[in-house]
Amino acid sequence: MKLLVCALESSSNLHLKELLKYLPDDIELIGIFDKSLGTPNYDISDLAVMGFIDAIKRLPFFLKLNNEMATLAKEADKILLMDNSAFNLPLAKKIKKKYPDKEIIYYILPQAWAWKKKRIPIIEKTCDKLLSILPFEKDFYSKKEKITYVGHPLLDEINIFKDEVSHNGKIAFMPGSRKGEITKLMPIYRELVSKINSKAILIIPQHFTSKYIKEVYGDISNFTISTNTHNTLEEVDFAFICSGTATLEAAIIGTPFVLNYIAKPLDYFIAKNLVKIKYIGLANIFFDNMGEEAIHKEFIQEDVTVQNLLKEYKTINKNDFLKNSKKLRKYLQHGSSANVASIIQN
Repeated sequence: MKLLVCALESSSNLHLKELLKYLPDDIELIGIFDKSLGTPNYDISDLAVMGFIDAIKRLPFFLKLNNEMATLAKEADKILLMDNSAFNLPLAKKIKKKYPDKEIIYYILPQAWAWKKKRIPIIEKTCDKLLSILPFEKDFYSKKEKITYVGHPLLDEINIFKDEVSHNGKIAFMPGSRKGEITKLMPIYRELVSKINSKAILIIPQHFTSKYIKEVYGDISNFTISTNTHNTLEEVDFAFICSGTATLEAAIIGTPFVLNYIAKPLDYFIAKNLVKIKYIGLANIFFDNMGEEAIHKEFIQEDVTVQNLLKEYKTINKNDFLKNSKKLRKYLQHGSSANVASIIQN
């Protein structure tokens, strides 16, 4: 079987890596994905963008790429779209129009429940199988026969969990993976380290070069460096984390943390007016849908101050956090890779 894959995000490729463990070797991947997973037509390292403004600047390129992917679909037996609705939904429409008999599978659905609910009829019309990683997501869709909750992929990728609260004085700092995120948060993190008598561990993406780290992170002499996210999160007492998948990883592992995010002003203005949800952290969104209080604090934009972060570090109830972490694991139930692999092959 030849499978056309469109996985533009780093997180999508981590999920794709786990998925490949359950697919037979004779399935050939074509399309957009990380070159470490095969031989893509387009490697994701050339496609990264940050925020609405960067996306607009590269719009002509992505329109051309979208058309090329739709043409490439002719060679595929099935289509697998992962996350990134801005690119994948127009692609799904083009493929369905050109090749109506091609089966389109959407894994890690667009967050239409958070914003642009009008996208849901488009998704249902253009895609044949909708694979949800959020237990509550199915409630927003009318064609229930198309959507299946397959489990959450992070439960495939995380195999270490806290069973008790730790007291070793270690703190993790995760300023994100994009240059803009890192440069905004590192000065605040450096000041935090100067005020907290602890062992500070800075988690840096493994693929960053020493030259890039020096250029983007600035002075990191007061930090120990780690490139192993899960092991480090399990090891530390607390974490300061930029928004994103890492916040859910910490919540699942059981590491108390505070979310802190500073976006470009225009990006934040656009998002604030488009996205109608109470929280930006996935664990908090899950707890809200469970009828529970937020599991962690969120500080956004001007609220990301040393004083606010320090106060949360000193006052958080770590025992309550651990109880909620175990509740979250139960809510998400299981991983998704085996289920997705089975659906692709049927």
